[in-house]
Amino acid sequence: MADNSQDFELIKNFLDGDESSFNRLIRIYQDKIYWHARRMAGNHLDADEIVQEVLIVIYNKLHTFKFESSFYSWLYRITATRSINYLKKRNLKKLISLDDLIKRKDDGVSVASKIEGTERISMIEQKLQGLPVKQREAFIMRSFNDLSYEEISEITGKSVGTIKANYFHAVNKLKELLRNEKV
Repeated sequence: MADNSQDFELIKNFLDGDESSFNRLIRIYQDKIYWHARRMAGNHLDADEIVQEVLIVIYNKLHTFKFESSFYSWLYRITATRSINYLKKRNLKKLISLDDLIKRKDDGVSVASKIEGTERISMIEQKLQGLPVKQREAFIMRSFNDLSYEEISEITGKSVGTIKANYFHAVNKLKELLRNEKV
């Protein structure tokens, strides 16, 4: 992640008419935008649509950025909001892909073990699908993106207590669901 001073300089340059600064700024964060959208939507095509929406919003609203928080927090809030709105609008209940998190190397593991691992991942993805969107969001931000409760609160505009509750409920539901399936 870039430091605030670099982000702020690129934003100011863009606001002064330097279009290439916007492109450089987005290049810094494009993977983070994509992977959050991907985890929320569960597939590349929907994530790609969300990313396009986010980029349009950022381009059109960058002049409203107040330089009071980090650009990353502002960007993440937009990405999270667009992801949730997209899921609501399309009434999507798709899988959150864990494939990007579990990168397997060919380390001599048997084919049977790999198939078993793939089945386990698929079962976990199905269970994640069952989480309410707010719990899924808190779980993804905390577990996959390693954000603190305070950062998640800043990004979502929800209280730290609400974030903790959503995360707590998500973890407990996943544990219960996975225990029932003996994953």
